[in-house]
Amino acid sequence: MTKRSENIPAVAMPVDHGRIAQAVLDFVSQVPPSHVDAGTDPAGEARKLATRAAQRAALTAGSLALPPGPLGWLTLLPELVAIWKIQGQLVSDIAAAYGRHATLGREQMLWCLFRHTAAQAFRDLVVRMGDRLVFRRMSHGVAQRVAQQVGVKLTQRTAGKGLSRWLPVIGALGVGAYAYYDTGQVASTAIALFEGEIAMEDEATDDAPRKTKPARRGAKKPVAAAVAGVARKAVGKAAGAARKAARRRKTPRTPAE
Repeated sequence: MTKRSENIPAVAMPVDHGRIAQAVLDFVSQVPPSHVDAGTDPAGEARKLATRAAQRAALTAGSLALPPGPLGWLTLLPELVAIWKIQGQLVSDIAAAYGRHATLGREQMLWCLFRHTAAQAFRDLVVRMGDRLVFRRMSHGVAQRVAQQVGVKLTQRTAGKGLSRWLPVIGALGVGAYAYYDTGQVASTAIALFEGEIAMEDEATDDAPRKTKPARRGAKKPVAAAVAGVARKAVGKAAGAARKAARRRKTPRTPAE
């Protein structure tokens, strides 16, 4: 009998996407405060903040990726949360640098942190209108749906990170490099957001969009019926005029004396 190789890790998902989704919801429930003051060069200050945060994220992720094998898998979720804290503080500081911290809510926090990871998750939450981003205020159900979709994407990513735990030094370097890149993406999204216009559109319930659509379709029926009635009358008048003209042409004229 052949021995099973001890170097091949078991195939399993290191972190369930449900746990990640719940961690996302818990994390964005509170916006971190910022001690950064708005200045005359918010873009330059934002770039400095982004560089420092990316370096911290790379160091943090690389350090947590050092434990080898199954022991390293236990650090995957703590690694995600630690990186989110650095990136969340970065988003808060960039908002403050642009003087927009008062407009920063969980919708904007989710957008900045995870838009580059799962853009499709935000298609019902954020609408771009020219240079303005319109955010729909999230109910609990909408927040759960967004977090679930983000959780699925992050679970797929953590599977690769779990395999890197079997190569502690090389894997740690790769994880740190990705954390640096990922934090840069968060900074780019935040800078683009706070340099533009932001609007909020309230959403009363999860079913509100589905209830309004039939109402709008029903409202079009009287208008369509009125237009059709006017068209029928116009066609009828035109047909009547054509018949009268045809009868006049058929009527013989008496010769003039």
